[in-house]
Amino acid sequence: MKAKFLIFFLFSLATQLLSGQTATIKGKVLDSINNPIENATVSIGNLGTVTDASGAYEIIIPAGKNITIRYGHVSFNSFSKNFRVNRGKTLYFSPRLYSKTESIDEVIIIDPRAASQGVVPISSETARLIPSANQGIESVLKTLPGVNFNNELSTQYNVRGGSFEENLVYVNGIEIYRPFLVRSGQQEGLSFVNPELTQNVDFSAGGFQAKYGDKLSSVLDITYRKPSRFGASFEASFLGASLMVEGLSKDEKFKALVGARYRNNSLFLNSNDIDANFNPNFTDIQTYLSYDFSEKFSLDFLGSYSVNNYDFTPISRQTNFGTLTNPLSLVVNYQGKEEDRYETAFAALKGNYQFSENLSVSLTASSYNTKEQEYYDILSSYGLGDVDANFGSEDFGGTNFTQSIGSQLDHARNNLKAQISNIRVTADWRKNTNLFEFGAKYQYENIKDRINEWQVVDSSGFSLRPPHLLPRNDQPYTPFTGPIEPYINVNATNDVNIQRISGFAQWSKKSTINEHTVWYNLGVRAQHWQVSGVGLVSDNHTVISPRGQFSIKPNWDSDMLFRVSGGLYYQPPFYRELRDSLGTVHPEVKAQKSVHIVLGHDYSFGMWGRPFKLISEVYFKNLTDVNPFTIDNVKIRYRAKNNAIAYAAGVDLRIHGEFVPGTESWFSIGYLQTEENIDDRGYISRPTDQRLKFALLFQDYVPSVPSLKMYLNLVYNTGVPGGSPSYADPYLYQNRLPAYFRTDIGISYVFIDANNPPKANWQKKFKQLSAGLELFNMFDNQNTISNTWVKNVSSNRYIGIPNYLTGRVLNLKVAMRF
Repeated sequence: MKAKFLIFFLFSLATQLLSGQTATIKGKVLDSINNPIENATVSIGNLGTVTDASGAYEIIIPAGKNITIRYGHVSFNSFSKNFRVNRGKTLYFSPRLYSKTESIDEVIIIDPRAASQGVVPISSETARLIPSANQGIESVLKTLPGVNFNNELSTQYNVRGGSFEENLVYVNGIEIYRPFLVRSGQQEGLSFVNPELTQNVDFSAGGFQAKYGDKLSSVLDITYRKPSRFGASFEASFLGASLMVEGLSKDEKFKALVGARYRNNSLFLNSNDIDANFNPNFTDIQTYLSYDFSEKFSLDFLGSYSVNNYDFTPISRQTNFGTLTNPLSLVVNYQGKEEDRYETAFAALKGNYQFSENLSVSLTASSYNTKEQEYYDILSSYGLGDVDANFGSEDFGGTNFTQSIGSQLDHARNNLKAQISNIRVTADWRKNTNLFEFGAKYQYENIKDRINEWQVVDSSGFSLRPPHLLPRNDQPYTPFTGPIEPYINVNATNDVNIQRISGFAQWSKKSTINEHTVWYNLGVRAQHWQVSGVGLVSDNHTVISPRGQFSIKPNWDSDMLFRVSGGLYYQPPFYRELRDSLGTVHPEVKAQKSVHIVLGHDYSFGMWGRPFKLISEVYFKNLTDVNPFTIDNVKIRYRAKNNAIAYAAGVDLRIHGEFVPGTESWFSIGYLQTEENIDDRGYISRPTDQRLKFALLFQDYVPSVPSLKMYLNLVYNTGVPGGSPSYADPYLYQNRLPAYFRTDIGISYVFIDANNPPKANWQKKFKQLSAGLELFNMFDNQNTISNTWVKNVSSNRYIGIPNYLTGRVLNLKVAMRF
């Protein structure tokens, strides 16, 4: 990293632009798939300029006056935009132009209200380029402040102290669901969101609008693009491959976008401390189809099918832990295997009708189906040993002597089928500077769940009874004549139906107060749901959620924006929140409730002639009717009781911009404290209490060889309370896992792109061609996701053995676009 980056990070707040009688607007003009448009015109009346080969432009305008800039090109629709920029300021604006068949309403790629709404736009191109063990949009999210999770193989994430089930995910306005039974990031597979199909990505970490659903923490709003020409892309690596094809009919009314992906994580899993035969393979195919019947009516279809298989046959394990002076080793020998399968299908049909320029209505019907199985029988025999710490020994790091402790037999035959179907209508009505939005939705959920899992633990010949059963087993000191009980035993069959009716209404307005630009949003949403099923007493619930946002952009020399948002947020329970640790469903569980208050500030400025922005937010969430939970890897176990209250408070800072010309990078830092009070026993840390977060996402290139690029992804999180057994009383065990630190780096060479046109005839078929190497976990940190707890009866104590995540892995990747 260059020294000037550190100087900038420390002193950027003191930087001011020189004042003058003019202002500057600069940016890039792009097409529908983010390729630069060369020789596009940027004009004010008879004055103007044209874009260079990279699509960049810069134009000087009169300061403090309303002016109109027109963007045009012979092959694209022209687009005009009104601006008013204070003297001496520089505004960065990058429009997207569509082919002449595209609607003018879709031209702008950066919603000017995004900053006012506290929404963070994320480039899908960044998600494709940044190295990550689980490449996708979620990997970029984890570099933002306030977004955490210590598992690089998982697409799950926590936002500001919430669980990863508190996050809304939408694709083209359709809510997306995840499989239920997945308990490990190793099993999770691909994210639903395919970056190759993505056009826009917006993320809100709290205080979001009423038009979004009923969850407590965040919203990830994805828009898949509509093709404007034929194109294709292909990417392959040691970890898998992806293919995307897009095109349109001759009359340009029908547009199709199809993507297929294959992933195999064996390369990662073979880097950990378990010797096993892994066969994790994940496949999905998605399609987005659109047909324009007329200028007013269009029909869209979004479909997805995925199969995740996880076959695991463990052989042995050696995990070294302890201290330098007393190194210890857990040695485990296994018999048996695990076979898991998660099959999901999703389909949605959406009709859009434009009644007039100011009124549009959409009707959407969707269905999500999942069929999941989790089968395993694994016998493990384990012992503790002394590690050979002699550097000169041929067996350095090995185990000198192993003392047998016991064995454990794990069994499961878990099956789940779920169908979630809904129909939703929304409407947008514009009147002058007012925007009114309405929506209503009916949803039916049917879950058939069979749980049959148990665990028998033997310690040096003595079967251990569950810790909550009386009388307690005090062997070997006192003979015990009671029956043998499994240490964990869950056996339940559930057939649950949930019906939900929800709706929202909200109003937005952009205005001015004494030449200061202001934006308002007020809304309310409500939901009524009923839980019923075989052997259950039906229960009904209703919640009402008012929300609001306000922002102001002062007419100052400094380009700043202030905003406040919040409201009352509810999370009606989903099936997993209704089910307790023994598999019993509780229809009486109420919605968790949270009051959000978010204060935000954006400061945009220039440095080295390039754009930068500092975004800061302070937030507080007061939660009641909390349903306490524990997290083991990615599996959540709920108490299915509203017997706690909680809070979350913190501050998030992010500075981003062109640290290197033509690229976007950012630094993130956040501080969080979240605690809960269960049954009035006092406040303790929640399982998501991750105090300090620092992340760096950095892009660079070699100035003398600009086709040689570097991408760096660094994340540091302090440890969370996850080092205790899941069955333990959290008031007696508040052990924290070690801090999480990981650095992934990628180096690629771009052979062909907009700045490197093809030279040979065979190259002319490519629009882009690149190849590179990725080094995951560059410093080979041993990050811990959880602890395995073993009990030695002879010493009557538990020993926590860390379960490490993936080690250092090298990957080769080739990408091409046609």
